[in-house]
Amino acid sequence: MTDSDAAPTPSTSPGHAQVGVTGMAVMGRNLARNFARHGFRVAVHNRTTSKAEAVVREFGHEGDLTLARSLEELVAALERPRRVIVMVAAGPGTDAVIDELVPLLDPGDVVADAGNAHWRDTVRRHDALAEHGIRFAGVGVSGGEVGALEGPSVMPGADADTYAEIGPFLEVVSAHVDDEPCCTLVGPDGAGHFVKMVHNGIEYADMQLIAEGYDLMRRLLGMEPAAAAEVFREWDGTELESYLVGITAEVLAQSDAGTAGPLVDVIRDAAEQKGTGRWTVQSALDLGVPVTGIAEATMARALSGDTARRAAVRDALGDQDPAGPPARVPTDDLRQALYAAKVVSYAQGLDLVRAGSAEQCWDVELAELPRIWRDGCIIRARLLADITEALERHPDAPSLLATPTFARAVTERLPALRRVVGAAVQGGVPVPVLSAVLAYLDALRAERLPAALVQGLRDYFGAHTYERVDRPGSFHTAWAADRTEVEAG
Repeated sequence: MTDSDAAPTPSTSPGHAQVGVTGMAVMGRNLARNFARHGFRVAVHNRTTSKAEAVVREFGHEGDLTLARSLEELVAALERPRRVIVMVAAGPGTDAVIDELVPLLDPGDVVADAGNAHWRDTVRRHDALAEHGIRFAGVGVSGGEVGALEGPSVMPGADADTYAEIGPFLEVVSAHVDDEPCCTLVGPDGAGHFVKMVHNGIEYADMQLIAEGYDLMRRLLGMEPAAAAEVFREWDGTELESYLVGITAEVLAQSDAGTAGPLVDVIRDAAEQKGTGRWTVQSALDLGVPVTGIAEATMARALSGDTARRAAVRDALGDQDPAGPPARVPTDDLRQALYAAKVVSYAQGLDLVRAGSAEQCWDVELAELPRIWRDGCIIRARLLADITEALERHPDAPSLLATPTFARAVTERLPALRRVVGAAVQGGVPVPVLSAVLAYLDALRAERLPAALVQGLRDYFGAHTYERVDRPGSFHTAWAADRTEVEAG
């Protein structure tokens, strides 16, 4: 074995490292390298020591990386107050690492969970560690493995004094736009992970919208993937410019080495998920916030994966629709429809953040979110600058859709959205998110909704009462008796 093959050794200087990272899967490894590349002294640890050894051996030339073969060594390697970033699988794995860390730390030390934790778990961990005097941060990190290395969007939730310790490190390694870090203190305890959850929900909707747009190009316009790729590449120079639109062109243009056909045609059409979209929908239901686009995108993934049921129903119903030839829509209509739907997805996500912040007393500054999403994260897009400006100018607007900029933008594109959904329905092409967005906009714009009938039915079978439009109070009709109306106490 040569000297270069020898396992790295821990630093001989206790208290040398400024930050420690435990968990050397791809995200943790790249985040540690990012810290080191920016001149920070970093201690790295992994439960399987060989992974941490490999990081020091392969990337030690990038900066000051110290190997810790145990959590005890990791803690000993850190200056005080200690800063430990946990990058392990969310759930019991995170709890296990934190439980092992607590006895090794002192009051005032900081533990930051930068995994995809559920925000309620983050609140619980924050409170539990506070009993030991240990400061806790729940840090949402978006950007994938490339973002973790080159600059992610970072959404920390922490107390102000905790952020004062860990925030400067996170701001330096985050993505930057106009010299501003794509990182800000979102709010206390679970606020950061709540916002990251909503970010991922918007990401679900955005990806499904893009997929629906491609499906319409393929099935209504007869475009092959390479031709669709060119359309998305062109769109990436318009108001639709975004990371996801850009990589859509790359994926659609990719050929499969084995078949020489489009790669997208040999990828199994069953989309997976890791749970954050589902958490977003569950939180929205708990808070009574309609996030219909995000919900339909989440359900679309679930439906796509239910391949056995899809096959059975297809065999039973057939795959041919007798409605006649599908209508064609110009790609410019598709572009306008996608933009309008994308705006609605952001609006619904921000509505959910607003409601969660109010319930938890987090005081989240909504305009800061699109600002830190402008780079580094998966949903980065040109329109985020406009969203930031709209929210700053109209902080009291009840919805992004009520701001003048986006009210005008969506209104102008609504006819195109309606034409696209109509053509999809006629052609038998499922567009669950585009359809849900159109229904959402129509419902918001309606002067009166059929919910009045729903309330009447609820009162009929359950005496749930109803309110009237002409006078205050709650009322009940004696449906099973003489049908007189009485004011409910």
